[in-house]
Amino acid sequence: MKAFISWSGGKESCLSCYEIMQSKNIEVSYLLNMISENGRRSRSHGIRVALLKAQSEAMGIPILQIRSSWEDYEKGFKRAILELKEKGIEAGIFGDIDLEEHRAWAERVCKETSVKAILPLWGREREEILKEFINLGFEAIVVATSFDEKWLGRKIDEKFLQELKILEEIDLCGENGEYHTFVTDGPIFKKRIKISKTKVLKRGKYCFLDISQYT
Repeated sequence: MKAFISWSGGKESCLSCYEIMQSKNIEVSYLLNMISENGRRSRSHGIRVALLKAQSEAMGIPILQIRSSWEDYEKGFKRAILELKEKGIEAGIFGDIDLEEHRAWAERVCKETSVKAILPLWGREREEILKEFINLGFEAIVVATSFDEKWLGRKIDEKFLQELKILEEIDLCGENGEYHTFVTDGPIFKKRIKISKTKVLKRGKYCFLDISQYT
């Protein structure tokens, strides 16, 4: 069975992809990434489109990037699924953990486009997910945060996890928008993305790490 994965470039997307790739029955054939109307950045985390393409190339999995506003996000997502079905896609993979409204949306959209929804991380403990991500050798940094600007550029490692555990008001995986990540290397990568130039951008309550140079 061929599948696409709903792609943000972050830790849950990558870990979900890894989990599915261990299966002999499912092939991750495409990354599906929703981007802004002007085609410059990802719709969810504000990551440059070219950087996500570089991530796709580093993994050896093609990426389909669809422009949309928040208002027509679902319409664009469905259109993308229908396009992928013509390429043999039969399932969609999502990195959600336990937010019921997210699961309901994924399952409904997949049902309405006649593909199977798969959520490999669903119901797992936050700390377990982060520890597996770290222990598998994935490398990721914080690229957006609504909590502490000093987190930008921080590596997702055991030290960061222990600091998060002290902050009781923080979701360990950032499921409430406290932080978002970008993965630069790991067991599903064929080469590491090396970041050489960044700057901080601020929009509303969020701070973003804009990655402008990399190899």
